[in-house]
Amino acid sequence: MKSSYKPFLVVNPKSYLYGKKSLELAKAADDAARETGITLFFTCPFADIRLIKENTDNLIVTAQHMDALVPGRGMGHVLPESLKEAGASAVFLNHAENPLNVSVLYETIKRAKALDILTIVCADSVGEAVAVAQMKPDILLCEPTDLIGTGQVADNTYIHETAAAIRAIDEDILVMIASGITTAEDVYNVIKEGGDGSGGTSGILNAPDPGERVHEMARAMMKAAKELEENK
Repeated sequence: MKSSYKPFLVVNPKSYLYGKKSLELAKAADDAARETGITLFFTCPFADIRLIKENTDNLIVTAQHMDALVPGRGMGHVLPESLKEAGASAVFLNHAENPLNVSVLYETIKRAKALDILTIVCADSVGEAVAVAQMKPDILLCEPTDLIGTGQVADNTYIHETAAAIRAIDEDILVMIASGITTAEDVYNVIKEGGDGSGGTSGILNAPDPGERVHEMARAMMKAAKELEENK
């Protein structure tokens, strides 16, 4: 994946927000992306994709899932072409809350690539990350499932080992570390320790001002990236 996407922040409200509330946070994220220049992904329910795409300028609007079907039969499934036309430029796959078996995941990544939809694929261990890396996703989200929503961040050793293992397979895959991310300091540390991006759900939504928390994270991420560049 192009280095121009680094560093990146994923604002992932899952299904806690929808409609007007989702758009409100998306606009704050849009401002943060404009202010800092970072790549900012924003996930939303399927029905909100067009709403958010048409009312923001700097976000990569991201679907929470899609299926591998093609236009035609498939009642009740999520058609990739419909997501693309609505304004989604990226998709989450294999999240702990919606896991896919290996063959389905592989076919879905292929469908996304055919439509130029960026893939953020989840793995809950270094071993699974190595396996998923063979499928060449754009971003590999490496998060131990038992840390999701806990506020407990994966330690630096996990960041180092995961990033090294993935890059040994394909240096173009961007490495995202996100489980337990709560504060701006957390995302700063992820970038400083070798991750390409980070993001969060509860750490943002439970903040006194979620929009300001996104700004704080974006600024911290840029600070870390700048320091790394200066120390090369």
